[in-house]
Amino acid sequence: MKRICSVSALALVASVASANAQTTVEWWHAMGGELGARLDEITQGFNESQDEYRVVPSYKGTYPETMTAAIAAFRANQQPAIVQVFEVGTGTMMASEGAIVPVYQLMEEHGEGFDPSAFLPQVVAYYTDTDGNMLSLPFNSSTPIMYYNKTVFEAAGLDPEQPPQTWQQVEEFSRQIMESGAAPCGFASQWVSWIQTENLSARHNQPIGTEENGFGGLDARLSLNGEVQVRHWTNLKEWADEGLFRYGGPVAGDNAPPAFYAQECAIYMASSAARAGVIANATDFDLGFGMLPYYDDVEGAPQNSIIGGATLWVLSGKSDEEYAAVAAFFDYLTQPEVQADWSEPTGYLPITQAALDLSTERGFFDENPGADTGINQITQNEPAENSRGLRFGNYVQIRGIIDEEFEQMLAGNKDAQGALDSVVSRGNELLEQFQAQYQ
Repeated sequence: MKRICSVSALALVASVASANAQTTVEWWHAMGGELGARLDEITQGFNESQDEYRVVPSYKGTYPETMTAAIAAFRANQQPAIVQVFEVGTGTMMASEGAIVPVYQLMEEHGEGFDPSAFLPQVVAYYTDTDGNMLSLPFNSSTPIMYYNKTVFEAAGLDPEQPPQTWQQVEEFSRQIMESGAAPCGFASQWVSWIQTENLSARHNQPIGTEENGFGGLDARLSLNGEVQVRHWTNLKEWADEGLFRYGGPVAGDNAPPAFYAQECAIYMASSAARAGVIANATDFDLGFGMLPYYDDVEGAPQNSIIGGATLWVLSGKSDEEYAAVAAFFDYLTQPEVQADWSEPTGYLPITQAALDLSTERGFFDENPGADTGINQITQNEPAENSRGLRFGNYVQIRGIIDEEFEQMLAGNKDAQGALDSVVSRGNELLEQFQAQYQ
């Protein structure tokens, strides 16, 4: 009996020693609710796949809150090894020399079989330097698409299988929908900044700023007050006055989804990652999917759209053992099965060709019509100079300025040119401050 107890005690001691021998790293993220639960499942899968490393995920609030918390923790020397940062924080993270470990360096030193060429170029282009080196690891990447109400289209005498492809058609369809009485509004949109300004520019290969939209250096300045952007904002104002377009509000435009779900607006432009939520709420009508519209008289359009979402950044100040753990985790995250299991239910884009191929082989896209809309849109063309993305410091604040000036235009206090000129002048003041701080 004593011998049995002794053996049990030794086993317990061995188990504790094994657990203590694991290298543990923290991962701070901004995904709550169902997405956070799926993120926890992914992490648990990695932890159970081996016994050398353990990743501990921690929800830190919204994207800005998570980024702010990580910066404060770094200054106090209490930073996590991994932090999830949304796409508009890329410029700030890049400028924080000494605070980050570029992913390409980490994986060269610790990764096993990590192949940058396996990633979809339209996804990683946003997060590479001018030499093509990957700075952070894409995790939850999305792009805006069009959702539309097939039932309303049919009631208005439109082909329910043909979403509008151009902005001219959006106007024509919206007017027909309203005049027929099928719905009181043509279209609504989330994110005036991301969808109706940044992606509008990318789809028409128009610059958002100088120096390759900020990729070329900290001296980049905004230039999104060009002819195409002014034309579009002018149209949005006229369409809003006529009732064809319903403004969803600042930042994410959270008033737009209810208008679509209630069948008040027949067309809704939002993230591809909203797909699961849209399907869950669009229970009283047939749902359709389409690409973002474009002006067909603009040379070079349509170009690929640009991505949103977030990537995983590695912070400096950790041990070699911790970086080896991060590299192993990143290798795990990029496995086709892991990526496909993440992207299929969430609506986020697969980040590698192998993951895309696996979802195709599984028949996911055949069984879920419209699920490939986002990936088809971003892969429509190879990224051009103006459709690669953007990289500016202080861009979270600049997006706030875009919202403010758009509302000034809607209120009739400024025309589109004046509003966008103000975005440029006010935004460039922030870029000058950022350059002075980090250069």
